[in-house]
Amino acid sequence: MNIKKNIKVALMALAALTVTGSMTSCSDEPDSQYFYTFTGEMLSDYISNREQYSDFKTIVERADMMDLLSTYGRYTCFLPDNKAVEAYLQKRGLSSVDDLSAADCDTIARTHLVQNMYSTFEMNLDFLPTYNMQGRYLATKAAVDEKGNAVIQIEGTAHIIFSDTLENGQIVHQNDSVENGIVQPVNMVIEKSNCYIADILRDNKNLSLFHEALVATGVNREIEKIEDVTYSKNQPKYKYRSHTHSEVAWVPDKKKYGFTAFVEPDSIYRNYFENGLNGQPIDTSKGDLYALYDLACKLYDPTFPEDVDKPGHSFDNLTDSVNPLKRFVQYHIMNRYVPGTQKLTSMEIEEHSGPFGFDVNLVNPTEWFTTLLPHTMLKVSQLTMNKDEQKRDCRGNDRDKVKRFFLNRRYGETSDYTIRGSLIEKDVEEEYENDALNGHYFYVDDLVAFTTDVRDKVQNMRIRMDFSTVFPEVMTNDMRDEGNYRGDDPDNVPDESNEPKNGKNRYFPDGYLDGVTVNNDGHLVLRRPHLYYWSWQGDEWNLFGDYDMTFRIPPVPFSGEWQFRLGFCSIPTRGVMQVYYDGIPQGIPLDMTKDLNTEMYVGDRYKGYDDYMKMSDEEKAEYQKVLKNLGAYDDGRSQLIGQKDHPLGNAAGMYRRIICQTYVDATKDHFIRFRVASDGKGNNNEFMFDFWEMVPKSVYAVDGDGAMEDDL
Repeated sequence: MNIKKNIKVALMALAALTVTGSMTSCSDEPDSQYFYTFTGEMLSDYISNREQYSDFKTIVERADMMDLLSTYGRYTCFLPDNKAVEAYLQKRGLSSVDDLSAADCDTIARTHLVQNMYSTFEMNLDFLPTYNMQGRYLATKAAVDEKGNAVIQIEGTAHIIFSDTLENGQIVHQNDSVENGIVQPVNMVIEKSNCYIADILRDNKNLSLFHEALVATGVNREIEKIEDVTYSKNQPKYKYRSHTHSEVAWVPDKKKYGFTAFVEPDSIYRNYFENGLNGQPIDTSKGDLYALYDLACKLYDPTFPEDVDKPGHSFDNLTDSVNPLKRFVQYHIMNRYVPGTQKLTSMEIEEHSGPFGFDVNLVNPTEWFTTLLPHTMLKVSQLTMNKDEQKRDCRGNDRDKVKRFFLNRRYGETSDYTIRGSLIEKDVEEEYENDALNGHYFYVDDLVAFTTDVRDKVQNMRIRMDFSTVFPEVMTNDMRDEGNYRGDDPDNVPDESNEPKNGKNRYFPDGYLDGVTVNNDGHLVLRRPHLYYWSWQGDEWNLFGDYDMTFRIPPVPFSGEWQFRLGFCSIPTRGVMQVYYDGIPQGIPLDMTKDLNTEMYVGDRYKGYDDYMKMSDEEKAEYQKVLKNLGAYDDGRSQLIGQKDHPLGNAAGMYRRIICQTYVDATKDHFIRFRVASDGKGNNNEFMFDFWEMVPKSVYAVDGDGAMEDDL
């Protein structure tokens, strides 16, 4: 966009802020006050003024969207010309755009429009970060066109045209700007699958064995849900004050369900059939499905030995909950929608040279996600050039896998074992879809299974989870990392019916989040990410009012002694709450007004980050023990707020509080309850919870026995 156009857009934004009145109508038509007169072209003009786009113009008009594209906004239009539309119609057996239904036109128009501006330079992920107007992500990939030009491929088939000279001498090129957006000409009509995830798995001939097992075990019926049509977003917004910020929170727009599968192609299974598993042959005499069942037995029988002799274990009972093949299939599927690898961790930001909240020089950014196999999680890691992996690279292993994602990987200086894990491939073959209405799948390059090694070695570690990953609905409904992390809207958006420029905070009514209950006098809020907020990954969760909330905690990998910790930031305006584990009160109430440097903790003995880093390992271990005896830990050195070199643990108010230390039965659900214990002072009993930790005894070393827990 040139300088004059930038200035004009800025003036339009200023004009929008000075317009009086509000949008009160329920109509989808834009309010007349948002129409402007400009000397330059709007997106509607661009489409209308060029004969080569007349078919797409007709489609947009029949979708009743042309008026929208004549108003101020920020749009990216992937614009197919008449040749592209004609090829699409021919494929469908239609003779003209007049043969398309109104619903067809609406789908096509919305598929090609995104309510944000993206140049080709910004299309550097494996999908556009903003939904299109159909509510679907568009997959993107760098490619080369037939003339050898570098282009961006959209949804595996269409690509953005590098440049083209038309018969009338007009030049069409990518990144063409208009007053309210940017135009990206494409060589084909973009299509998104309207199938469910089980259907697109079926259609991929390279996944025939996994799909056969999916159906035979009945797991296909577990991934049929798409949306709760009884949910209504017509609920009042919630105004609140958090620390010094007066804000508004909106209820979610929809309650969609989603699933993400990590699937081995048939070739990987056949390799194991031929070569066996750990020296154990695979029985192929009864067909491929039985061979996969036999492989699942070898993987899962050591993990669940108590179920081997149960009737449900047999090949004749593949739908039984204890059947090893059913467990094998279930563990491949997460109960949340992830449209691309970059959504597996928090958003990447410039300030960190990687995912928000992680010091990639110290750790591999890691997330934990529940699966359809009850009481299990997948560990997802992005391999970075931290010190441990540099040593690994020097040995020539996995050098080309830096910045790639792995499932159930474990490597570290203090480990006497190395488990590579399964590499996640972000692309599939061009002829196959991997994004469905209710899910997405990835290829993986090795077996994914909840084995004894995964349980006892890979996942026998401190499990740290941002609360926005604890609840699957947050990711499925695109509310994690929502908005512009660099921008703030004015306190109490002037008219709460207006859309905030920089993104929405979210208020969750009771029943929206699975496994969570909140009483009528409590309000549960997710504050969207901000660059300089004192919280991990930039976002935070708050409770307000006379709250009483219970949530199902994520599963631990094995039964035994575990310590549960809550990460938060203490501020004088916050309140006090009582914690319960499975209905049992846990110690004294947690006072969120107290820092580590208060007499409740270590007082003037508190060591700031700089002083702590000067200590010897022995001194650090002793200091950690003192804090642990007081029920607290500093936040980790690898946990960052917005500034690259600013760890959370750099302030006395940012720490982890031990919630409880107890024996945990890994085969059952367990619950944490937060109940208000303050008197309404401050910000309406404001309680903040940021991240959650589950730590096995092998790590926290009861009474100081064993090695010091790492301070990352």
